[in-house]
Amino acid sequence: MVHLAKILIYPIKSLDGVAVTKATLLTSGALKGDREFAIIDYQGQFVNGKRFPAIHKLRANFDLEQRTVSLQVQDASESLSFRLDGDRTPLESWLGRYFGFPVKLIQNPEMGFPDDTESPAPTIISTETVEAVAAWFPVSVENMRSRLRTTLEIAAEPFWEEQLFSTAGNLVPFHIGAVQFLGVNPCQRCIVPTRDPLTGEPYPDFQKMFVEHRKATFPTWAEASRFNHYYRLAVNTRTHPSEAGKTIQVGDLITL
Repeated sequence: MVHLAKILIYPIKSLDGVAVTKATLLTSGALKGDREFAIIDYQGQFVNGKRFPAIHKLRANFDLEQRTVSLQVQDASESLSFRLDGDRTPLESWLGRYFGFPVKLIQNPEMGFPDDTESPAPTIISTETVEAVAAWFPVSVENMRSRLRTTLEIAAEPFWEEQLFSTAGNLVPFHIGAVQFLGVNPCQRCIVPTRDPLTGEPYPDFQKMFVEHRKATFPTWAEASRFNHYYRLAVNTRTHPSEAGKTIQVGDLITL
C-alpha cells in the first residue's frame, strides 16, 4: 500500500531539515514549523542556496520542542546554540559574521516561506524516485534527498507521485490519512540540486544529465503537457483551509 514514509521539516529556510513522525497543517496548507524562519539581507532578499553557495556549509541541528538551533560550519569544531524565539540578535550576528554582511531572521508562523506561495502546502515525492534519481549520477540517496529538500516522501513505485497532477488548471484531490490535499503541478527545480548539499560544490553537467535521464524514464501515463522542460521533479500541493489543525503522520495511507 502506498503510504507516507517520511516527513522532513526545515525550520529555517535553506538550512538543514529534521525528520519528524507527525505534523500539523496550518490554514495556509503549510506544515507547522516548516520554513517558519528565513534569513534575509538588509535589502529584504532571501539569503538562500540560490544566491549564496556558502550556505551549504552551514550545519544546523534543531530541537523542535525546545525551539533551539545549534549552528556549526562544516568540519569546524565550534558549535553554538540559539533559542529561535529569544536569541534573535545574537543569532543574526553569528550568521552575519559567517556570510560577511548583516542579515535578519524573519518569521512567518502562518505559512512559512515556501518557494511557491500559491501552493504552500508540502511538496511530495516517493522515496523510490529519490533512489532512482540518485543512481543517475551517482550520489547517495541521502545526498540526493538533501539536494531536493522535499517535505513529504511516500513509499511507492518510482515516479508514482506524477499521478498527483493533471492538465493546467485542474487539481488532483488525494488524501494522506484523513487530510485532503490537492496536487497542482510538477515542481520546477532551481540551481540548488546541482550543488553538493554539504560543500556547495557543483556537480558537472548536473542539469543536462538530469534532463536526459528524465526524458528517458518519463512515465508514458504522466501528463506531458505540464513539462515545458524536464528539469522538474516532485509535486507542489495545496489544501483547503478546512484541513487546518489536522495531523498527518508517518504510515498514513495515500489514497486518490
